[in-house]
Amino acid sequence: MNNKLIIAAAGSGKTTFLVEEALKQKEGKVLITTYTQANEAEIRKKIIEKNKCIPENVTVQTWFSFLLQHGVRPFQGVLFEKKIKGLILVNNQSGLKGYTKFKQPIYFGEEKEFEKHYFSNALKIYSDKLSKFVFRCNEKSNGNVIDRISRIYSHIFIDEVQDLAGYDLELLKLFFNCNSTIQLVGDPRQGTYSTNSAPKNKQFKKAQIVNFFSDKIDNLTKDDTSLMTNYRCNKPICDLSNKLFPNFQATTSGNNDTTEHSGVFFIKEQDVENYLQKFQALQLRDSKRTNVNDNYRVMNFGESKGLSFDRVLIYPTKPFLDWLKDNNTELAETSRSKLYVAITRARHSVAIISNKENICENIEHFSFE
Repeated sequence: MNNKLIIAAAGSGKTTFLVEEALKQKEGKVLITTYTQANEAEIRKKIIEKNKCIPENVTVQTWFSFLLQHGVRPFQGVLFEKKIKGLILVNNQSGLKGYTKFKQPIYFGEEKEFEKHYFSNALKIYSDKLSKFVFRCNEKSNGNVIDRISRIYSHIFIDEVQDLAGYDLELLKLFFNCNSTIQLVGDPRQGTYSTNSAPKNKQFKKAQIVNFFSDKIDNLTKDDTSLMTNYRCNKPICDLSNKLFPNFQATTSGNNDTTEHSGVFFIKEQDVENYLQKFQALQLRDSKRTNVNDNYRVMNFGESKGLSFDRVLIYPTKPFLDWLKDNNTELAETSRSKLYVAITRARHSVAIISNKENICENIEHFSFE
């Protein structure tokens, strides 16, 4: 079977693993693709670290760039006569036509309003319709889109596969039946981004993508054990992160380093300044609306994805504090993933700000007194 999915843990070295597998391929052309530009840059960096340069037979590009180059450009004429002028990034569903009298949105339909469904007035294709357009091109050309790609690339590697959504998943189905070897790597627990917000396959977004592979795909080998050691985080941090996703294979810690301040702690607001000064922890927050100490480094939860730090200081949301008090408390899926990302950035310590006592019996308060 040519198709393989590896479910990895945070800090397990999944991108390094993918790069090493790609570099082993000496014959044929290799594609490595991923959603975000940040991860594309990280892949390039790791290849250069290991190989001094990017081999001639290896192409690294973002998912959108790949679809534009190989799915849209060569085949756009089978669906659309005008020249497509590029891509326009959208965060929500595109092609808004108007609203009903009850203020419900109305969108341009694909069949009768094709151009406005797919494109802006400047003839740029909406990012949330990109994979759908490629899928339609493949239909109209009797499978020539996927056939051409499989003749160009003998091996296709997709990193952070949990970011794919909507018609991206329909394209994956097609790739699984082509002549290329397909290897996917991702951590569904880190589902903080999505390529689009299309209604297609919405039940399989982010962490739920594992159900797509188990329910819809039968020609795929799944490995959820090989990359389950988190070499970044120590055991207390791993133990807390595992509680966020109890239905997934538990992560074990590969970090046995001990420091004067290791583990997970609560600290009070009055101690934040001293804590940051003493431990130089990275401040992590849900959004820019959160007040932080501007004298020290800060990132949003999602922004920190893929990075490592010795220590982090988390500004928790109320739902997170409620969940810490009772792990059965409702916690939205995206919030759960963001917190998983935030917690697993730290090698040595995670501090959570709270003035309340006895929130969680397994997490002690740190004090300077």
